[in-house]
Amino acid sequence: MHTRYDDITAYETKDGSLIRELIHPSLHHNHQQSLAEAIVLPGQTTALHQHLKTEEIYFIRQGQGLMTLGQKQFSVQTGDSILILPGTAHCIENNSEQNLHILCSCAPAYSHDDTELL
Repeated sequence: MHTRYDDITAYETKDGSLIRELIHPSLHHNHQQSLAEAIVLPGQTTALHQHLKTEEIYFIRQGQGLMTLGQKQFSVQTGDSILILPGTAHCIENNSEQNLHILCSCAPAYSHDDTELL
């Protein structure tokens, strides 16, 4: 399977970020996981949410922000990785002047049905 970034249509997900599904079972016939890029605009904060089944890994590809993970808040920047276990409330704020680009790896694959807004 091979995809090209420019061929992938972005959409707004439940948390308010702009998502491109780089690899997802509903589109590419893989089975266990998904990989997406989220873009959070300057000044934007995603909605606080959790996933009951999905474990996520965020990789900050570009930009900086403020991550809320459970009861903790901490700064993130290009090159940082964050592990988000199932059932952990989380959101991210882009507190910079440039777009925040996040690679999101999910296992099992991302699903709107597994996203609970808090």
